[in-house]
Amino acid sequence: MIIAHYAHRLPADYDIGIIRKRAAARGHLFDGIPELYFKGFLLRERGRFGAIANEYSSLYLWRKDEGFRDFLVGGRTKSVTDSFGRPRIETRFALDAHKGSGREARFAHKEERDIALDADLTSVFAAEIARNREIANEAGVVAAAVGVDAERWKITRIRLSEKEPVEGEQAYQVLYLARTLFDTLPLAQSPGRDEPPTAATKAPAMVS
Repeated sequence: MIIAHYAHRLPADYDIGIIRKRAAARGHLFDGIPELYFKGFLLRERGRFGAIANEYSSLYLWRKDEGFRDFLVGGRTKSVTDSFGRPRIETRFALDAHKGSGREARFAHKEERDIALDADLTSVFAAEIARNREIANEAGVVAAAVGVDAERWKITRIRLSEKEPVEGEQAYQVLYLARTLFDTLPLAQSPGRDEPPTAATKAPAMVS
């Protein structure tokens, strides 16, 4: 699996209504893209939900790298580059992804953390997988995924939620979520309830 995310910084006086209309008009075009678990059309609006600037971005979870490759070489980025220029696409190898019990993804959360230089990578990855499954089990969570940047050695945590962020918490507004293969994501299960605990669920967190 691959997590991909790119963003476009918008001027302070940009008409955010244009972005909302774009998501409404184009969102359904991504509902049938092969090998795509989901794509989120995301918005950060200055002064709302912790945002200090306007930003339009896209978040993808791909099942296979072939899907991402075909997306790039098939010309599907043209509408983006024509409107906003060529973005820098952040890619992460997904360590784990589960859907939760939440129904409507209204907000997206993204968190990055450095992996300590002296940390044991096997333990770090096991702990992050266990943590991600716990997050996916929380009330209101629609999906949770965690990935690694193996060049800069960073962990990226993604959470889609139907709940508004708490005060002081930063979040993207989800304008549209294309759910092509979303229903095929495994449903998060509490360890000991429907499946036995694994080594991942018992490993200590070692991310700083």
